[in-house]
Amino acid sequence: MGKSIAEVGLEDLCKAGGSSLSKEEATQIYQVIREAIAIAGGSKGFDDPDPREVWREVVGRRVLEPWHPHQLHQLVYYSVYANWDASIHGPPLYWFPSLYQSKLTNLGRMMEVHGPKLLGTAYKDPIASFSLFQKFSVQHPEVYWSIVLEELAVVFRDRPRCILDKSDKSKPSGRWLPGAVLNVAECCLSPCSHPRKEDDSIALVWREEGSDDLDVNRMTLKELREQVMLVANALDATFSKGDAIAIDMPMTVNAVVIYLAIILAGFVVVSIADSFAAKEIATRLRVSNAKAIFTQDFILRGGRKFSLYSRVVEADPYKAIVLPVSGNNVGIQLRKQDLSWQEFLSSANQSPRPNHYSPVYQPIDSTINILFSSGTTGEPKAIPWTQLSPIRCSADGWAHNDVKVGDVYCWPTNLGWVMGPVLIFACFLNGGTMALYHGSPLGRGFTKFVQDAGVTILGTVPSLVKSWRSTNSLEGIDWTKIRCFCTTGEASNVDDDLWLSSKSYYNPVLECCGGTELSSAYIQGSLQQPQAFGAFSTAAMTAGLVILDEHGHSYPDDEACVGEMGLFPLYLGATDRLLNADHEKVYFKGMPMHNGMRLRRHGDILKRTAGGYIFVQGRADDTMNLGGIK
Repeated sequence: MGKSIAEVGLEDLCKAGGSSLSKEEATQIYQVIREAIAIAGGSKGFDDPDPREVWREVVGRRVLEPWHPHQLHQLVYYSVYANWDASIHGPPLYWFPSLYQSKLTNLGRMMEVHGPKLLGTAYKDPIASFSLFQKFSVQHPEVYWSIVLEELAVVFRDRPRCILDKSDKSKPSGRWLPGAVLNVAECCLSPCSHPRKEDDSIALVWREEGSDDLDVNRMTLKELREQVMLVANALDATFSKGDAIAIDMPMTVNAVVIYLAIILAGFVVVSIADSFAAKEIATRLRVSNAKAIFTQDFILRGGRKFSLYSRVVEADPYKAIVLPVSGNNVGIQLRKQDLSWQEFLSSANQSPRPNHYSPVYQPIDSTINILFSSGTTGEPKAIPWTQLSPIRCSADGWAHNDVKVGDVYCWPTNLGWVMGPVLIFACFLNGGTMALYHGSPLGRGFTKFVQDAGVTILGTVPSLVKSWRSTNSLEGIDWTKIRCFCTTGEASNVDDDLWLSSKSYYNPVLECCGGTELSSAYIQGSLQQPQAFGAFSTAAMTAGLVILDEHGHSYPDDEACVGEMGLFPLYLGATDRLLNADHEKVYFKGMPMHNGMRLRRHGDILKRTAGGYIFVQGRADDTMNLGGIK
């Protein structure tokens, strides 16, 4: 065990800081640490300071700078918590919400307005009452959603008859917003008063790899809408209403335009990741019955050129529409039935007003996007997203990631994975700006783009953070505009997250874990709660869950435990069908009852700690039962 914080001396700080830390800076840090220990110790002084209060005080004084060597940050953090017993106290905490900050968040503002009425005298403030309010949202989802829908840029052509209809027992997830008619792509593209989106609002910022010293590109909401409508007109000239149309290309501005245009025009997006081999592409085209695929001739990554069109052609799609990775002309010979991007767009000129389009309005449960599970254990499950799915993921972005007007939201991902569509809707239904880097997110080009674009919310995966750290990609880069990070997809590394959080003066790294079939994360971090590295602090708003023992019985909600998670079935945005599998068998068969409802299977093994924090331990389907031993 290393030194405790009380044992750390000036010499230790100087050694950890190396040549980049002056003696004066080290002395200041040492003095702040001594003062923090005294404050945290209270009447006990230096004998027994609360490590959480020591860390909160040191971080709050901002003496640990983002450009200080990581060894210095490590020394202070790990020595503060050197004697911390996680089995009693839960994981060490590194970020603490202030009451002032919490009331400025989307959810905190909502709780201040509605909390006293909904919770009565039990309501205190957004921090003290968060867990109570989350439980209220599970028990009364109709009330929660009726409030949140007013916060999103969702406009109904025909308003829903009610929020939730539970009468159809064949739909255990519930019938949400029955009778509602809308076009959710139109909602993304239209100006509105709340959240405030205007025609000249910046919808997108982006940069091409290799253009690191040029200004970032910007596109207004009006410019985006006109580009989407041009593509929608071209789609109408080429396809029949309701056709499924695939996208297999990097998440560029054009990919976002195509995605929104397909939905605006009443077609169905088929999401395919640009990393897939031809066999995987072919499977997804077959299962979705896609009539065409949008793709690129090549992919540029880290200065290297990789063929994409040839992989797509090997999958034998009916028709491919091929965009050039650069310039106006594709750099490859196309098949006879295929079209270049320019040829495709020229078909829109048959329309008298090619940049205007009347959206196709559909019932809320109409399919807009077919996504796929990873397919690591067999044929990938084809998961249909309806117009409820964007409402769910944008509401989670609103409540947990606090996306709002003025935010610049960046998350390196792809439309073939769930985070691609999530990013689109979380930005455009909350009035945020989407930031896209046309290139590899691994290098300094991306980290500089994050700085230059003024990103305020940055999504990551842990392997990406590890790469930035190991290659020193943030040397000389300023990420202090980032007010929160988000991470998903893999188990986080505490030390990597310590490094990442330190780059913005220890703003939170919010964990998210969910599923494509849920349109959302079911466990998350929250800006109303203290955060621990690598840990989830809460179930998502309106998401109810229990942790099950080996007999299928649920542990008490406040008990530290490990077991398979069972999700409460009433869940706006959760699927009620699969295109190529038995939905009931996949998600419900064999799951235990809980309070009169059959739990929904997700498959994650969760560990709940003292203090109620959650870690994902793996998948239930990764275990074998041998003689009663898992």
